[in-house]
Amino acid sequence: MALLLSCQKISKAYGAAPLFVDLSFGVHEGDRVGLVGPNGAGKSTLLRILAGIETPDDGIVSLRRRTRMAYVAQHPRFKPGRNVTQILGDALASKQIEDHLDEVARDTRVRATLGRCGFTDPLAMPALFSGGWQKRLAIAEALVTEPDVMLMDEPTNHLDLEGILWLEQLLKSEAAAFVVVSHDRWFLENVAERMLDLDPVHAAGFFETRGRYSDFLERKDAALREQAAYQATLANRVRREVEWLKRGPKARSTKSQARIDEAGRLIEQLADVSTRLDRRSAAIDFNASERKTRRLIVTNNLVKRFGDRTVIDDLSFVLSPGTRLGLLGPNGSGKSTLIRLLTGELEPDAGRVDRADGLRVALLDQHRTTLDPSLTLRRALAPEGDQVIFCGRPVHVAGWAKRFLFSSEQLGMSVGRLSGGEQARVLLASLMLQPADVLVLDEPTNDLDIPTLEVLEESLLEFPGAIVLVTHDRYLFERVTTTVLGLDGSGTITPYADYRQWESSRKERVTGRTAESASAKAGAETNAPACAPGSDQDAGADAVAAKAKPRPKKLSWAEQKEWDGIEATIMTAEEALAAARERANDPAVASRADELAARCRQLGEAQDAVDLLYARWAVLDEKREKPAS
Repeated sequence: MALLLSCQKISKAYGAAPLFVDLSFGVHEGDRVGLVGPNGAGKSTLLRILAGIETPDDGIVSLRRRTRMAYVAQHPRFKPGRNVTQILGDALASKQIEDHLDEVARDTRVRATLGRCGFTDPLAMPALFSGGWQKRLAIAEALVTEPDVMLMDEPTNHLDLEGILWLEQLLKSEAAAFVVVSHDRWFLENVAERMLDLDPVHAAGFFETRGRYSDFLERKDAALREQAAYQATLANRVRREVEWLKRGPKARSTKSQARIDEAGRLIEQLADVSTRLDRRSAAIDFNASERKTRRLIVTNNLVKRFGDRTVIDDLSFVLSPGTRLGLLGPNGSGKSTLIRLLTGELEPDAGRVDRADGLRVALLDQHRTTLDPSLTLRRALAPEGDQVIFCGRPVHVAGWAKRFLFSSEQLGMSVGRLSGGEQARVLLASLMLQPADVLVLDEPTNDLDIPTLEVLEESLLEFPGAIVLVTHDRYLFERVTTTVLGLDGSGTITPYADYRQWESSRKERVTGRTAESASAKAGAETNAPACAPGSDQDAGADAVAAKAKPRPKKLSWAEQKEWDGIEATIMTAEEALAAARERANDPAVASRADELAARCRQLGEAQDAVDLLYARWAVLDEKREKPAS
């Protein structure tokens, strides 16, 4: 494959601290690259350097001649006063592609791109869009230029699950190479075929591997184990050299001096390896109230309308300690509305919400409205002074800040100057100070890096109270939730076993709508009425249509035998699925990437087996219930 983009020994630093040093890699035709690393490692900076927006301190970035490149920023901005059609037209003009396209061809390409990205109104104004639709527009702005290489910084941020699934399909169908920065592990598993890890834990500050995200986890874990083994060997050598130095060797001979120098070099090397491998992660531990009440929140025939639109219709359920309720659905389907009903911020139009006496609810709002950007970090972490009370014990603000990966020097910074991931950690710190019966988390994963996400997962799994969770992070959702409700915005709320069942149901709905649309279109084209409905000719046409319709067959002997045993087969498969899910959720393997990846694959295979059985059951059931007459 031809090399499209390369960087050779590039380095970048802000102040005295380098982000990365002597970094070299290339992007070839058809490459599908995932770029990961902890917050602050320089992923976004690296992407901007590759895009030519920033320049490296050292090294060279080369783009093959006539290669078209597009960049999707983490926080896209659009020229004020321009509609979506004009914005895509401006993108074509900026790339000087319009020289090769006449006006009709330009307009056709713009409209086709808008259609691919889900835009139905060519005159829509981006200022009225949600964050998710603004991100779609930024992706459309890149796609319209038909790039050879796409650079995308957190493209799933602000997209709902429908949007993320759309983006996955889009990237799978695109011929262009891409480099994508993302903390969405499920997304990376589905779209990336090569992984780059920008992380100081590696000796070179960089780790590269071919394969999917799960393969990367296994190989990174093996590489870190090798480093840990090397660290132990090095520590033993240093210990022997220190004991020799303590005996007071006389540096009279060249040999003794050389050994003293070597001991110094080994000590420095051990310090470097130890510093790199001493990885800190945020210490997240939600403060539970330990309430024993079994019925924390009870909804009875809940109804909520906005004007003529019913968002929630006749909903009843019970939240008990240990229940981890996940809400799924597209933007605008009513997830946030249901949360506001549960917390008492909204009143239902019918039905009721009963809350246990003195119920304590801790809420994390996706819009971060409780975060004052003018406050210093010190005051945001400790509003009442220089201490916080956590689990009944006082903790100094400096120690509390360190728990969430903040240094003492940052305490005087304003919250508005913190990165998105740092602001998310401030909110989690505030949430941990609230003893809670119920945790309500609305998109808690926004801007969090993967190490922090892993800690958050473990904390949620250990929380003894009830949890209500809305998140587009499918890995966290699948691992944490025990109960799932799917909302569609029309009032209908459907229970599901897990995320995979919801996605499977969604695919069936989409396929059904597509088939129905195609059927309607075909009917409109081929069955245009030649006479008034009810005439003899019309009746004759109906009779022909009925005659042409294929008649269903009865079950064959083999199918009847299969039908007789399929219920037991499904029960066995569901038991295997439950066992696989329990193995995948075992906290003991959460830190063993290879074992966790293997168990997740087994879980996926078990789920696929159950889905296939239910699909086969539906086929047989239809034949059984509709025998030929």
